[in-house]
Amino acid sequence: MKSPVLLLSLALLSLPLAAAPLEPVPYKAEARMADVLEPLDPSAVRVDGWLGARIDANVKSRLEVLDTAPLLAGYLKKPGIHPWIGEHVGKWLHAATLAWAYTGDPALRAKLDQVAAELVASQEADGYLGTYIAPQRFGLYDGADWDVWSHKYNLIGLLTYYRYTGNAPALQAARRVGDLLIATFPSKKSILAAGTHEGMAATSVLEPIVQLYRVTGDERYLAFARYIVGAYDEPEGPAIVRTLLTAKRVDQVANGKAYEMLSNLVGLCELARATGDKALLSAAVNAWSDIVANRLYITGSASSHELFPGDHDLPNGNDAHLGETCVTVTWIQLNLQLLRLTGNPACADEIERSLYNHLSAAQNPRGDDWCYYTALEGVKQYDTGITCCHSSGPRGMALAPTTAYLQGGDTLYVSTFETSRGTFTVGGAPVTIEQRSLFPREGSSELTVHAPAPVHFALRIRVPAWAAPLRAGSVTSAGGWAEIPAKTWNDGDKITLSFTLAGRGIKGEYTNYAREALAWGPFILAADAGVGPKPDSLQGLRLAPGTSPVMLPSPGGLRFQVKARGTWDTSQYPVELVPFADAGASGSEYRVWLRGS
Repeated sequence: MKSPVLLLSLALLSLPLAAAPLEPVPYKAEARMADVLEPLDPSAVRVDGWLGARIDANVKSRLEVLDTAPLLAGYLKKPGIHPWIGEHVGKWLHAATLAWAYTGDPALRAKLDQVAAELVASQEADGYLGTYIAPQRFGLYDGADWDVWSHKYNLIGLLTYYRYTGNAPALQAARRVGDLLIATFPSKKSILAAGTHEGMAATSVLEPIVQLYRVTGDERYLAFARYIVGAYDEPEGPAIVRTLLTAKRVDQVANGKAYEMLSNLVGLCELARATGDKALLSAAVNAWSDIVANRLYITGSASSHELFPGDHDLPNGNDAHLGETCVTVTWIQLNLQLLRLTGNPACADEIERSLYNHLSAAQNPRGDDWCYYTALEGVKQYDTGITCCHSSGPRGMALAPTTAYLQGGDTLYVSTFETSRGTFTVGGAPVTIEQRSLFPREGSSELTVHAPAPVHFALRIRVPAWAAPLRAGSVTSAGGWAEIPAKTWNDGDKITLSFTLAGRGIKGEYTNYAREALAWGPFILAADAGVGPKPDSLQGLRLAPGTSPVMLPSPGGLRFQVKARGTWDTSQYPVELVPFADAGASGSEYRVWLRGS
């Protein structure tokens, strides 16, 4: 086995030198609810290691090479081939812009410019930027009822592209979309009459409308955002805020459709930030608490048949259509919003859970394909077609770098154990924290400060439950944020982190009573019929009493071993496990929840 020093050296080989971060175009409208924490922009971060490989694969094998012509076809020749074909180009623009900001790749920038220009050129004189023929726009027509939804994603893509490139035509196109929506709703019809799932599909345009207000400072867009939230309480409306402030249960909101509801919650966080309305934030926090307590898989996703089910109703198999990738990504977005607004490290823990498990499990390890649903037992069903989840998954992975390092005033936050770096601004000067790590094979890393002159700041390191206790220099923490008090740091100052990294068992409850799942650090593990010697049936695999996984020496992917025993005898034998993120990648059967001892 390679020495820790050699492993550390190898981990650093792929970590390039820091470049000057790319500054996005600033907002014109100030927030009235200040963020507690601000994520670093993608250009200020580099993530290497296990997660970094998945992020890089998403860029190189998906976003850079995806044929965007089918995503634009419905705009160039209407109508599009299916009702929501219009959402995909905006999703690609969002993900690819973040990826370009992260990598600085000129080829990806050239592709971005071309796609954005073609999309803008397809906009009609009145601002319409969809894929429907004129008689079927902005209404609940058979086969044409996702028009506002597609405009939502065009706004998200164009505004993200504008903020990182300063492209004026992109902003102009976004404004014309906003103006058309204002001219249409509610003077011609309620926005609820333009979206499925009790209006939640259409009202989820709230997120980019608030962003449009923040970017332009135009109060008309803020007024329209307030109208959208007011429409929740119209007859037959989804009553999102009212229900979450009273019942505090997401399964009682509208028809329980998870993706659309989470999209609205992200928008409510944006509006809370823009207006200072604490009730909107409370509604989002109540939803988060209910999902975590009652509706969240241990792998960091939710939904069965695309709905929020009843309490603890969490089926595992392919037939349950669980863990829609769109839901996983929007759940990450909600957690990132709440992390910014509250500073609650539990939100960062949930982001980590999703990134290392359900999001990565939905992504083929090659990075070129995604699952629509990702079961906890069965087989992974990768699908090369154009689906909402194929367009959402890359967005989630493109957001991952922004979750690694954050800043709150003169306190710098480290929320990853991967070999990585983040470049902050303290007192107007750049400060880079570089992390050299043995994770996920050993629980240790080293932080080094790079600064042009002595600089005063406090440092906080997130300590998820699996990593506790963590020791950072002379500070020991059992969870939450481990705080290194403010002091003056010099260039080259170092601090060593030592944290728990070991195998553990997770006892099943409710749906998984008498079963057990196994984990290593943030990774949920799975038995994979295609890896190592296995019993005749994964369903019959039975864990030996008191067993916990140990890591196996492996030059490639992560491999673990646990002791199992036969159904009718007590003889024990070793069984190999892999991260759920890697399980079933070759088409083999896999299983997360195993029969307990």
